[in-house]
Amino acid sequence: MVLTLNDAKRTAIAEKLADIRAVQNLIIENEKEFIKVCDDSEIRDRFQHMLADDEKNIGVLETVITQYGIQEKPSKKTQELVQKTQELMKGSKLSFYEKVVQHELLKHAQFMAGVVVHKAAQVVGADVEVAITPLNTFNFESRAHQEQLKGVLEVLGTRELTGQEPDQSVWARVQDAIAAFSGVVGSAVTQNSHSSDLNIQEIIFADHRKADTLMMEIEKSNDAQKIQEYFGQLYKDLSVHSEAEEQVVYPAIRSFYGEENTQELYDEQAELKTLLEKMKVMDMSEPAFKDDLKQVKSMVGDHTRQEESTMFAAIGKNYSKEKQEQLGSQFKEAKKQLQIQM
Repeated sequence: MVLTLNDAKRTAIAEKLADIRAVQNLIIENEKEFIKVCDDSEIRDRFQHMLADDEKNIGVLETVITQYGIQEKPSKKTQELVQKTQELMKGSKLSFYEKVVQHELLKHAQFMAGVVVHKAAQVVGADVEVAITPLNTFNFESRAHQEQLKGVLEVLGTRELTGQEPDQSVWARVQDAIAAFSGVVGSAVTQNSHSSDLNIQEIIFADHRKADTLMMEIEKSNDAQKIQEYFGQLYKDLSVHSEAEEQVVYPAIRSFYGEENTQELYDEQAELKTLLEKMKVMDMSEPAFKDDLKQVKSMVGDHTRQEESTMFAAIGKNYSKEKQEQLGSQFKEAKKQLQIQM
């Protein structure tokens, strides 16, 4: 049976993630401009802190999208929204207060989009939940920024309407609102928080866990459509992961990991690719498919155990923290380009 590799639900989530990324870049543009024109040191400082969070969260989004495994472009509606908002923000039709109002609406839209993606992941599959976990941090910070912006708008709006300062308790109330929200979701976010710069070990480890989840879902399912969907994602993920390792990681580690050890990793992946190509055209309702899946699981298990023990240790011993993060960025970019090609 010929396998259809793109599932409609997964593609829809990928487009939504691309929408979030496009709007996030718009938000960063806005905040840079606000910092330039704002003459209130308190408000300017708050925008600077938001900007630092938002620039970090672009990295988080890139990690989520790459781990998710499907690269899509933003929807036409989102592209039009971004263009129109850019024109409004650069123009003189809106006051500074009115521009911040539009910015707060974007933050609200980002938070809701992130929540929707999280809920959709729970419906579509366990592997999607694994991939989008870092989005928890993004969602929390978008929500916290909303509370900050409410305070900013209270100050700017009062000044615009009356020429006077608002009640000075505004910032205390903002902090109370953030603290209350943190109490509800903060621990979960802290447990799942990710910096924008993951090192190569963390990214490879996340790929391994996602593959484990997909194989588990295939094993326990008797639904032919679900099996095809999960195997389609497994095939793509393992193909991209192995090719990116062979382009970026293995050449980089060969000098200190050793010729024999490195060649063993290449050989294992070549054997795995052959088996995956065979399975790709099989009738997935036949017992032979599940038998081959057991072999894939065993091969992947042996391969990942070697990488997560001796290879990770060798990288940690021979590379600085910065070098590990740099290799992680190169690996992530290679994966992104391969996903686009697929």
